Amino acid sequence: MIKGKIHSLQSLGTVDGPGIRFVVFMQGCNLRCGCCHNPDTWEINGGTEYTPEQILQKVLRCKEYFGKTGGITISGGEPLLQSEFCYELFSLCHKEGVNTCLDTSGSVLNDGVKKLLTVTDRVLLDIKYTNDADYLEHVGCSIEKPLEFLAYLQTQKIPVTLRQVIIPTLTDNEENVVFLNGLAEKYSVVDKIELLPFRKICQTKYDNMGLQFKFGHLPEPTQDKMQELNKLIKSED
Repeated sequence: MIKGKIHSLQSLGTVDGPGIRFVVFMQGCNLRCGCCHNPDTWEINGGTEYTPEQILQKVLRCKEYFGKTGGITISGGEPLLQSEFCYELFSLCHKEGVNTCLDTSGSVLNDGVKKLLTVTDRVLLDIKYTNDADYLEHVGCSIEKPLEFLAYLQTQKIPVTLRQVIIPTLTDNEENVVFLNGLAEKYSVVDKIELLPFRKICQTKYDNMGLQFKFGHLPEPTQDKMQELNKLIKSED
């Protein structure tokens, strides 16, 4: 019987995809992003084990709140590291008429991930930076990984929301949003771009774990800066 290693569960999330969603945060991540909010999700051997059926029962208790647009979102950590479990869970959700959403860095694309995507209704894809140098330094993989993932999503016609954390001195500039707009123009499956403000409330987690928060010295973006950058996002109309 397959089991997934899960960090935590959120019954009524409002920021992890369309509508009201049950959010499953998977344990384990292959990347080490400088802005990561959840260093406690990194190690794959942590977390609590659940079967897909156990999670489904929790999801169904919340189904009445989903409405027409809500559903389940699997996030992380990096859910692609446990693609078999995620596939089984999403398959069960589809049988119950529950919309499925995958929140990912797009850094893994293998047969297991491709199988998972056959039962995925939407992908929230993190495009963390606009160049390979920043990706290699602050993420731990090449920018080609998420771009290859996005290209595959295009072939499968899976709706995509591009997401990016706005980090002062790194991504809080017009050129950055222009790059995201360019991806939306190139790939028709991208129907939304979301800019998320960099936050430092995770500093306590790093301190408690004896880890260095690499971006702890950076400020959070101002509300004015976020509004300025959001105005640059091109809408479909």
